[in-house]
Amino acid sequence: MAKSDIEIAREATLKPIAEVGAKLAIPADSLLTYGPHKAKVSFDFLDTLQDRPDGKLILVTAINPTPAGEGKTTTTVGLGDGLNRIGKKTAICLREPSLGPCFGMKGGAAGGGYAQVVPMEDINLHFTGDFHAIGIAHNLLSAMLDNHIYWGNQLGLDARRIAWRRVVDMNDRALRQVTTSLGGVANGFPREDGFDIVVASEVMAIFCLATGLDDLTERLGRIVVGYTRDKQPVFARDLEAPGAMAVLLKDALAPNLVQTLENNPAFIHGGPFANIAHGCNSVIATKSALKLADYTVTEAGFGADLGAEKFFDIKCRKAGLRPDAAVIVATVRALKSHGGVAKDGLNTPDVEAVKAGAANLKRHIANVRKFGVPAIVSINHFVSDTDEEIAVVKAAAEEMGVEAVLATHWANGSAGTEELAHKVVALADGGQAEFQPLYADDLGLWEKIRTVATELYGASDIQADQKVRTQLKELEAAGYGDLPVCMAKTQYSFSTDPTLKGAPSGHSVTIREVRLSAGAGFVVAICGDIMTMPGLPRRPSAVDIKLDDQGRIQGLF
Repeated sequence: MAKSDIEIAREATLKPIAEVGAKLAIPADSLLTYGPHKAKVSFDFLDTLQDRPDGKLILVTAINPTPAGEGKTTTTVGLGDGLNRIGKKTAICLREPSLGPCFGMKGGAAGGGYAQVVPMEDINLHFTGDFHAIGIAHNLLSAMLDNHIYWGNQLGLDARRIAWRRVVDMNDRALRQVTTSLGGVANGFPREDGFDIVVASEVMAIFCLATGLDDLTERLGRIVVGYTRDKQPVFARDLEAPGAMAVLLKDALAPNLVQTLENNPAFIHGGPFANIAHGCNSVIATKSALKLADYTVTEAGFGADLGAEKFFDIKCRKAGLRPDAAVIVATVRALKSHGGVAKDGLNTPDVEAVKAGAANLKRHIANVRKFGVPAIVSINHFVSDTDEEIAVVKAAAEEMGVEAVLATHWANGSAGTEELAHKVVALADGGQAEFQPLYADDLGLWEKIRTVATELYGASDIQADQKVRTQLKELEAAGYGDLPVCMAKTQYSFSTDPTLKGAPSGHSVTIREVRLSAGAGFVVAICGDIMTMPGLPRRPSAVDIKLDDQGRIQGLF
């Protein structure tokens, strides 16, 4: 019987974090340790790196996720180990897992098999407390906002136009819409409110896009918390909140250093979801890795239609990053799912279903190349894959002018990604990248949304009611028209219908709501039925997570 991820992680021989840091020439006294195997890298050290040249930046993305599994994080870890194996000084950059999916349906986000980051249990749970700090900073602003209204509302906030919701890092649909301040005069003025999950918080986005503490504080001040009766914006700085918020985030903003099962360095920092937020780890972690390593491998959440698009159009645009190559992860099982095969039939060979599902992979390849970034496909191997099915995936990639490489890192660690590592180095060093965002800054907000929907999703057009259209025009009039858009959309399909697999075309994308994230520097377009506070499934993962008689965690994956 195959070992579970947690069993494999527990059998690993971890090195002291100072030894891991030494691989990137980080002095031991520049590591702020959280026990023997976790540390934050001090800003004093990071500030000394500014004049160093950047290494190569490699993005790992994927096809649209399915219950069959794709393995994007696993591939990121496996490729990082593979690059180190062939003698390339490499660091990986990942997002921190949210407790919502860990106890909900998706599970953790530390990789799997023999391509994991460790200590896995710590990373998937409280880690170094970053999410707690982000949630508390967010809710401090909420408390200060309601407190301001309670003590006379000098700024004239209109309680009907409060834009700032509360957050909690757990899937809890009951909190999506709530009424606060009930119970009498002493508790304030009752109003409608709601909760988002922490990973959808604008504070999370600011945390991941900030370049330092000063930039963080300035961005926090730009948050729009609500509007007056005559629709004038009220900012977090008007409530004098950014200073205290920054104090709560000060220690968290330093990037976290851990290791892979093969003792290679990994930065894990920040964690916005890619379906409802911008889906990338922190700019600080990525830029630090680029200064410290010759190759940096990072991932962006869910399929390339969400994570990669936001990596290119938001993170790279705002941070001045220029990616050198992209790896698109696919599995035979997932392509069969996109080809119409039910979950219980995915282990049965079906070449025709793989051919049909390959349309999804082909569109992702075409989309990545629209950003001027050369791509390669990594086929994440499952034991049920047949040679004929693998050949179909390779042929589909070749038809699109890219190569597909079989990778067995889940079972074999870095030994299973040697070929992929060599191919990625050749691609990144080949000088083919001519990166450019999908749309220009001066394009109108409506047209930016339309461009993403038609160019990447295969939609014929977008639609929205007059209220949304008016909102977008008002945002442009207020000076926010040059911001990029952050699409909040189901991860399971190119469309807004999660059941529509493959590569649908000609559909319409409905924009249900738009939200300004002025501090983060983008406008969120909420599409279809996507929720910024997820719910738990019928049988959440939490029911299988427990402590055994020795006090060890069971059921976490």
